Amino acid sequence: MKNKSIMKIDFKKNSDGLVPAIIQDFVTRQVLMLGYMNKEAYEKTVATGKVTFFSRTKNRLWTKGEESGNFLNLVSIKNDCDNDSLLIKVKPVGATCHKGSDTCWDETNEQSFGFLSELESVITGRRLNADAEKSYVASLFKKGINKIAQKVGEEAVEIVIEAKDNNDELFLNEGADLLFHYLILLQAKGYTLKDIVKILEGRHS
Repeated sequence: MKNKSIMKIDFKKNSDGLVPAIIQDFVTRQVLMLGYMNKEAYEKTVATGKVTFFSRTKNRLWTKGEESGNFLNLVSIKNDCDNDSLLIKVKPVGATCHKGSDTCWDETNEQSFGFLSELESVITGRRLNADAEKSYVASLFKKGINKIAQKVGEEAVEIVIEAKDNNDELFLNEGADLLFHYLILLQAKGYTLKDIVKILEGRHS
């Protein structure tokens, strides 16, 4: 985390001495809430490791979770290019919103892997609802785990072959095929990318 002695935050830019503080989950990268800090709230956040705001309603410093126990444990603080707003990454304890939801926009705080998460959703939809005679994915699930595993093996062999040649386009396409079929295999075994990421994170730590 940036040391507070070198952070240049312009608390005087606004007449009330407050700067907006965007709260983001360190793991999922989801935005959880927006609060406001003055200099004292910022310093208390850094000192305690628990995010503290200046509550305009209560007109005092307010540590998130001081009543509910749903603290925002500090990971890092960054200020923006104009030094007048903060991006604060946290590890939340419990729900962030006072109404009980994960975020103040009533969204689920789940980790997303961009297009790969969308692709997983498509695979799930085809597995549950598609006609096996019209959908390649549905047909694989209908044929069972052995056929799916066989396809992953075939794609793995093909990418190894392409890795030894100099055709980058074929190599990348085989990589896409391998990843696609691996996502299908994961679902056939009852898992998702999140389960794999969890293992990798455990190894990294």
